[in-house]
Amino acid sequence: MATAYCMKCRKKREISNPRRVMLKNRRPATQGVCPVCGTKVFRIEKR
Repeated sequence: MATAYCMKCRKKREISNPRRVMLKNRRPATQGVCPVCGTKVFRIEKR
């Protein structure tokens, strides 16, 4: 599973309901939800 930093919890969390998205500059990213607080989390991937 992918992890991302949750701004609300201030900790790294596993992304629940992850989905792959493409940014405007064609970089891949993963977007999902924090399993603890429900905040949207986002992680930019390497090319």
